[in-house]
Amino acid sequence: MSSGLGKNLFQKSLVHGLHTHEEQHIKSYPRTPGSSLCQSSAKPTTTRVTYQLCKPLVSCKFLENTNLTKGLSPSQGRGSLVSHVPCAVLATNPASEQRVKFNLDGRSELQIEVIDSSPGLSSRIDIQVSNSNLSLLLHWGVIRKGHKNWTLPPRRPDGTKVYKHRALRTPLKKSGDDSFLSLEVDDPEIEFVEFLLVDEAQNKWFKKDGGNFRVQLARSGSSKNLSSIPEELVQIQAYLRWERKGKQAYAPEQEKEEYEAARRELMDEVAKGVTIDDLRNKLIRNDSTSKDTLVPKSAIPDDLIQIQAYIRWEKAGKPHYSKDKQLMEFEEAKKELQRELDKGVSLDELRRKIMKGDIDTKVSKQLKTKGRFYIERITRKKRDILNLVNKFTSEAVSRKHVVEPKAPSLLELCSKSKEDQDAGHTLSKKIYEIENGELLVLVTKLNDKMKVYVATDVKEPLVLHWGLAKSAGQWMVPPASNLPPQSLLQDGSCETHFSEGFSGEPSLKSIEIEMEDGDFVGMPFVLRSGEKWLKTNDSDFYVPFAAESRKAKKDIDGKGTAQSLLNRIAELESEAQRSLMHRFNIATDLMEWAKDEGELGLAGILVWMRFMATRQLTWNKNYNVKPREISRAQDSLTDSLQKIFQTYPQYREIVRMVMFTVGRGGQGDVGQRIRDEILVIQRNNDCKGGMMEEWHQKLHNNTSPDDVVICQALIDYIRNDFDVNVYWNTLISNGITKERLLSYDRAIHSEPQFRRDQKEGLLRDLGNYMKTLKAVHSGADLESAIATCMGYSTEGQGFMVGVNIHPVQGLPTGFPELLQFVLDHVEDKNVEPLLEGLLEARAELRSLLLGSCDRLKDLIFLDLALDSTVRTAVERGYEELDHAEPQKVMYFITLVLENLALSSNENEDIVYCLKGWDHAIQMLKSKSGCWALFAKSVLDRTRLALATKAEHFQNVLQPSAEYLGSMLGVEQWALSIFTEEVIRAGSAASLSMLLNRIDPVLRRLANLGSWQVISPVEVTGSVAVVDELLSVQNKSYEKPTILIAKRVKGEEEIPDGTVAVLTPDMPDVLSHVSVRARNSKVCFATCFDNNILADLQSKEGKILSLKPTSSDLVYRMIDAGEVSSNNEITSKEGSAPSLTISRKQFAGKYAICAHEFSNDLVGAKSRNIGFLKDKVPSWVGIPTSVALPFGVFEKVISYDANKEIADKVSSLKKKLEEGEFNVLHEIRDTVLQLVAPNELVEELKLKLRESGMPWPGDEGAERWEQAWMAIKRVWASKWNERAYFSTRKVKLDHDSLCMAVLVQEIISADYAFVIHTTNPSSSDPSEIYAEVVRGLGETLVGAYPGRALSFICKKNDLNSPKILGYPSKPFGLFIRQSIIFRSDSNGEDLEGYAGAGLYDSVPMDKEEKVFLDYTLDPLITDTNFQNSMLSSIARAGNAIEELYGTPQDIEGVVKDGKIFVVQTRPQM
Repeated sequence: MSSGLGKNLFQKSLVHGLHTHEEQHIKSYPRTPGSSLCQSSAKPTTTRVTYQLCKPLVSCKFLENTNLTKGLSPSQGRGSLVSHVPCAVLATNPASEQRVKFNLDGRSELQIEVIDSSPGLSSRIDIQVSNSNLSLLLHWGVIRKGHKNWTLPPRRPDGTKVYKHRALRTPLKKSGDDSFLSLEVDDPEIEFVEFLLVDEAQNKWFKKDGGNFRVQLARSGSSKNLSSIPEELVQIQAYLRWERKGKQAYAPEQEKEEYEAARRELMDEVAKGVTIDDLRNKLIRNDSTSKDTLVPKSAIPDDLIQIQAYIRWEKAGKPHYSKDKQLMEFEEAKKELQRELDKGVSLDELRRKIMKGDIDTKVSKQLKTKGRFYIERITRKKRDILNLVNKFTSEAVSRKHVVEPKAPSLLELCSKSKEDQDAGHTLSKKIYEIENGELLVLVTKLNDKMKVYVATDVKEPLVLHWGLAKSAGQWMVPPASNLPPQSLLQDGSCETHFSEGFSGEPSLKSIEIEMEDGDFVGMPFVLRSGEKWLKTNDSDFYVPFAAESRKAKKDIDGKGTAQSLLNRIAELESEAQRSLMHRFNIATDLMEWAKDEGELGLAGILVWMRFMATRQLTWNKNYNVKPREISRAQDSLTDSLQKIFQTYPQYREIVRMVMFTVGRGGQGDVGQRIRDEILVIQRNNDCKGGMMEEWHQKLHNNTSPDDVVICQALIDYIRNDFDVNVYWNTLISNGITKERLLSYDRAIHSEPQFRRDQKEGLLRDLGNYMKTLKAVHSGADLESAIATCMGYSTEGQGFMVGVNIHPVQGLPTGFPELLQFVLDHVEDKNVEPLLEGLLEARAELRSLLLGSCDRLKDLIFLDLALDSTVRTAVERGYEELDHAEPQKVMYFITLVLENLALSSNENEDIVYCLKGWDHAIQMLKSKSGCWALFAKSVLDRTRLALATKAEHFQNVLQPSAEYLGSMLGVEQWALSIFTEEVIRAGSAASLSMLLNRIDPVLRRLANLGSWQVISPVEVTGSVAVVDELLSVQNKSYEKPTILIAKRVKGEEEIPDGTVAVLTPDMPDVLSHVSVRARNSKVCFATCFDNNILADLQSKEGKILSLKPTSSDLVYRMIDAGEVSSNNEITSKEGSAPSLTISRKQFAGKYAICAHEFSNDLVGAKSRNIGFLKDKVPSWVGIPTSVALPFGVFEKVISYDANKEIADKVSSLKKKLEEGEFNVLHEIRDTVLQLVAPNELVEELKLKLRESGMPWPGDEGAERWEQAWMAIKRVWASKWNERAYFSTRKVKLDHDSLCMAVLVQEIISADYAFVIHTTNPSSSDPSEIYAEVVRGLGETLVGAYPGRALSFICKKNDLNSPKILGYPSKPFGLFIRQSIIFRSDSNGEDLEGYAGAGLYDSVPMDKEEKVFLDYTLDPLITDTNFQNSMLSSIARAGNAIEELYGTPQDIEGVVKDGKIFVVQTRPQM
């Protein structure tokens, strides 16, 4: 063995000298030869000291089969087995004339000298640091004889301070670049002084080998004792002590004590006059009787230590080690190898044991490049992120399969009659198909009496052969009191003949059994027809008596489902329960039907298969099926799914989900190996009885995905020293209980019981068998999926013999190596490189998945396995992110987003979120001051994308789950969380957790706080929690109420009695509901902190006081007595003041130009546009406008051709007045049927042409019809729910409300904006507040998700806008050059009532919804463009406010850099 790590390859690459606290290195110093230790000192009164390494070697370091004296001579005192410990010892050395020096940091040098004075006087330690400009302190203490730990001496130099009661700190005195300190030690009990050097200002420490400098004090009065003892003699003495004590296993501290005790023993001998030579001879003679030696015949080679350290690193999950930690790992590896040698293992055997595969190549490569072990990373290819975009939308389908509802049978009708007769207390009911008819079993209970009805329409005579059970599987003789007429008790059962008639129907036969409520839980039975026995699927019938609480509710109408398909699935379920083969074959037969039903049809199949996979349905019932038959059925089903995946890209996401639940399957021997290889395991390992035989019988009868879990449970049990608790933990954690094991047709009753000598063989064979099981049952097992695509053949030893799978053709270059990288790192603790590899593999696969391939199915299953591994790796990596910087968390988010994009169909929004996070990371790297604010907007958008995806799944899957589940008797709890569990199984759940982790960090860094207060009003009220504000907008609260609403879209009305609305949702500050809140003096705020929100929700029913500011909200709970009487709200209709408006009359004109706009003809919207036309600055554009004035609607509806429509509207309005609010949509639909008078058409055409606007009819009659429909939609919006209830609340006479229509040319805007010339959040009149969106302004003023870009600008500095928030709206609306028809009623902008936004503005052409890429938007990325445009918007707002002299609410657009104002109104 070498003399420490100094000569090892590790140290050559890692060790560079004395270390500091920040960057620790270790340097080995050569020993002073033993011969020089025996020389006499030239100065007897002064003892100089040298550095020695002093780790004692006992226990594992003493090897049997070595020779203590071999190779040792008086001149060889190096002690070759002594290695480093974290301390440096200075011992007396009379022979040395040189001072002891240490290199501190490459430039500075530490020198230590110990001077021993006359007998009885003190010792002095001189410490000098040269070439250092640091202000150093000596951090020190002393160690007394017989003690291990520091104590603090009473005698201390001037300036010494006690540090945390554990050490002393004494400053070194500086002189130029040198520092000095002398310590006087006069206590004879002090044996050592230990210290470190520290610079407090820089928190920089100087240590020795990671530990303390140690100075051993010597006294000249006992100079003989202090003669240096050669280290090899100390080693021999320590060994002999260890041998005498029985070769105990010592802890490191004990080793150290033993070593020092050996030294003291030898020093005592020298003190008695024994010479070193005599001591040497004596020790060697003592050792000659020992068979043990200290020095090994050969040192452990460095390469073996390196490999063992690498193996340890792999087992630990390949963590990131510091250099010091890596060095410690090398030492631990050396100890492990030494222990093996201690057991008698030879170096050759050790080498063969640990040198497997190409591990030596891996180790040398790592140490060569980095000098320490590190996780390799793949280099990802540069790809355009936009290539990930999928734009496959599910289209409406014409259903080919229309199944009429099945008419109820006579037996069903009579059963219903009987249920009604017994007051509907039905415990269970089932109708079985039997030979020549049906069999009904109905159990009812009223009070304490239970009745069992067994009825049939079979014509032949039947006998009921039955019993009772107190637990599942029992068959007991019924008590005599329970026997119906015509019953005969037999051995263990009863036989009862059927009687004619059931529920008044003579053609049926029945038996009625009545019994008192007892301990019986069910009734087993069979039927006998002559000599023939009738059963259900070859097993006994069984009737449970307990109420079927597991049944889902039945009153589900099937809306939003492929109902006829689901009905057929329910009809076939009894057949599907026979075996997985039957289920898969039925699913294959239904696949064409499901495809024709479109997304909902495939959703039905997914729901059914997931019910199966989660064990909600029976997998096997009395049917023996060969594994290869199940495998073949799986193969056929997945072939059908592969075909749909390839042909219908819009269904790929849902097809992937179905395949994930089904498993791969496979033709031929792949499935049959399940049967054959269990026999191999039993034969190889002598385990043919007990649990293994029961499992063998179960596998032969009907293998299932449960077998993968059972196999894993056995492996875990064996690995954990045959702990049966581990076996059960694995089973139960994967949903397999003891009851489930007993429920198999071939039940598993026993627990595993193996012998210890079977361990190695069982682990080997069960590991191989697991591959076979997963190849059939696991759709997302990574190892089997990779093996299938890469190809494999016979593995020998009876496993997968004869199975030859060829590699998939056409795989990308380097793909096998990439997959091998993934397998090599799949268990790593540091998951980031693994995630990169997984995503690179998925990206490489993508082009193959989108094309055509003979083995497409295998590639899909590989992609599913990679996807699943990403999710598990991310979850494993959460700990890695606990103290990570924001950049690392954001990078993780990009990885998970990429994974989600690769798995999603309509993923454009997700891809733009991914680009947004990449941009945020670049902003952070470039030290942009607003990176956190931008990242927060991307986070908000990402959350919206996840919510949209979850909502889609909820709409597509949940109705099918509830409808089918209700028919199949699936447990209600499983139905209620069905969609939630589907979402949790995907990347969305992992992504959501990462967003929650970084959200508070971004809010803190962007100075956003936990709240955005939209309407700062101080209020007090009782807390009520609702899901949606929309659901309560027409409600009236009797007391002041603080609403906690989970969702607020932006268009809702605020309910009467509401004093505050608090929400996690993010409506725009200038949305309708925000304006309503400010006008109504209602506190309105968005809460960004989930903990605060949860706390508020927990206070439902309590009274809170809210005190908001513009950026925060403080709340506290108060007693009811604190609520002032004037804060009570009366919500009765008569209490609110009514608003009066005058009904407008038709003025004889169907259309007017802008210069004709007046108070009698049009509303404020049109008049303001007319006013602005020639008054705004020239750089502000005003669109050309005409109008259909007040009274035109009333004139049109009175037109003769519209008489029927007028009558219908009149009739519906009467119903509305009577409170039938559901007629509102009928009124709107009726208005849309109006016919346009010729006069209207001609006048509008004339006015449009006069104003220079295009006449739609010039492009054809169809274009005019589009325009006419848009006009009617504006009129019809008078009866939209929000507007109607809003006017009703303020007692505004709805009949007096008249609607003009402002006709404007649409500017196909680049951006749209809304300005409030007084900041609405702070009410600061010196500050303009504005919001900007891409495209049309409808996404800003309408109920569209996400936030706009918001900014403020001081009116005295309009060139310095300040951004408050970046946009998170996922899409913008864009339109061709067209015409828009805007509502302009006489009920808008009234004093005390803001009616704006209640009615619709309708463009003639449909807007195009475009997902937005903000990373390419100059408003986000170009600072100059941003400042110019926002300043222009602010200047336009300020100019218009100056025109009116009052704060304004302004809407406008930006086209090619020019500002256009489309309307303005007083700011409310």
